[in-house]
Amino acid sequence: MDIAIETAVTEHVKSIAAICSFGWKQTVEGKLSEKYRNKHAEEWYNHERVKADIEQGSYTHVAIVNSKVAGVIGGAITESRVSQVFVLYVEEKYRYKGIGRQLLNILTEEHKKAGATEQWVSVQDGNQRGIPFYEARGFRKQEKKSGVTDTGEPFVNLRYSRSL
Repeated sequence: MDIAIETAVTEHVKSIAAICSFGWKQTVEGKLSEKYRNKHAEEWYNHERVKADIEQGSYTHVAIVNSKVAGVIGGAITESRVSQVFVLYVEEKYRYKGIGRQLLNILTEEHKKAGATEQWVSVQDGNQRGIPFYEARGFRKQEKKSGVTDTGEPFVNLRYSRSL
């Protein structure tokens, strides 16, 4: 399988929105209500917002397999020397084929060249796709943040970091 990593552009909006929406809903399934999942997937991953986020540089790269977007990563340097991974999702049928690793590697290398010396990511507590992925790449849990959604549902996010 040939995987090409490309800069995210507005032509990728529909695919990015679909991959992120599905992946996020799957991540919080069983933890947050379907109503909340649908509401916030539409808020965060609607085409207008995804397009704006691409233009602002929040979505940085896509993985292309057979001329199709198979994965996406976004992130930025948010403060001096600190890289943040905002989003990393791979379409379900392409998972466990090295796409996530390649996307994370390219974002990380760009951030290191720009002076980042540490990298952070937030992961939903219990996310058994994301947690092992990040831990295998040297991320260690630093914080546990609990809260309540606007629908009154409790949630727990874990903050992981690693040195670059």
